[in-house]
Amino acid sequence: MTAVHSSEDVALKRSVLPNGLTVLSEHMPGVRSVALGAWVRSASIHETREKMGVSHLLEHMVFKGTPTRSAKDIAMALECVGGSLDAYTAREHTSYQARVLDEHMELASEVLNDLVFRPLLRGTDLKLERKVVLEEINTVDDTPDDLVFELHNAQMWGDHPYGYSILGTRESVSALSDRDLRDLHNRAYHPENVIVVATGNVDHDEFVATLDRTGWGALKNGGTQRPVCSEPVPMPPTFQHVPREGAQTHIVFGGPAVPHSDERRYAMSLIGMAMGGGMSSRLFQRIREELGLAYSVYSFQSFHADTGTHGVYVGTAPETAAKAAEAIREELALLAEKSLTEEEITA
Repeated sequence: MTAVHSSEDVALKRSVLPNGLTVLSEHMPGVRSVALGAWVRSASIHETREKMGVSHLLEHMVFKGTPTRSAKDIAMALECVGGSLDAYTAREHTSYQARVLDEHMELASEVLNDLVFRPLLRGTDLKLERKVVLEEINTVDDTPDDLVFELHNAQMWGDHPYGYSILGTRESVSALSDRDLRDLHNRAYHPENVIVVATGNVDHDEFVATLDRTGWGALKNGGTQRPVCSEPVPMPPTFQHVPREGAQTHIVFGGPAVPHSDERRYAMSLIGMAMGGGMSSRLFQRIREELGLAYSVYSFQSFHADTGTHGVYVGTAPETAAKAAEAIREELALLAEKSLTEEEITA
């Protein structure tokens, strides 16, 4: 198998195989382990409201069995050699990951290829796994410091997929069928839509050869494209209050930010660190240390392909929520008026 092209950077190397699969590797001297992952360019941003949560449900379902492995076989394959296997669904990609000793890289590659590209996606498995995902949704609903971010995204992005829940809703997940899962898998899970990466004690050429031996190079180019999303347009600034029983009020201030390709994201990350990224940050010192209004207060940023989000979270007692919110507004206004100090920038 011959790569179409490759980079020869000191540590990070890149190849594109004839079938369109992008391969990255980074050699890390001094370790005896390898982290191996496959990133599929398909996730909640590519869903319709009616199919909300289908990407996440598919991520669960690929672990339920392949033509050569049962769900238990998949679970035991790497754990029996001291490794691990996991996955997650984000806004713009779905990731499948393995961690093993370097001597077991070929096994990890073979297992990942099997579950990512050859899942059975049986209706009988879906009946059970749907219950698992519904319980995951219940967990978020019972975790207000997670739920507040779901509500904030929905409020900020409205009907755009950036405002959708990655997990889906109880209604949308309950309506998904095994055909929906197969349709998504057939459309999106093709080598030209996947980036496979290894880091650790790995040689790039040997990694490419390992992928060839374990079936990645034989995957057929699907010739399909991901759905094109409409341009995200944030909703006008607004306030939303959702009454719930609990010991705390959870507050998120947030708004749109620059996309990942915008070099201003580095400045935003620096500002975020100074404002709420640690114990020395302005928000920690003001809200927690000076006023004693919260245990948890921090800033956050997320950068996506065509937009981003940033903001501040605080959890505080209901009777002090207004005072905490006002103090955060004062700090944000001070930042907007006078920016960071020279000491904050150079520290």
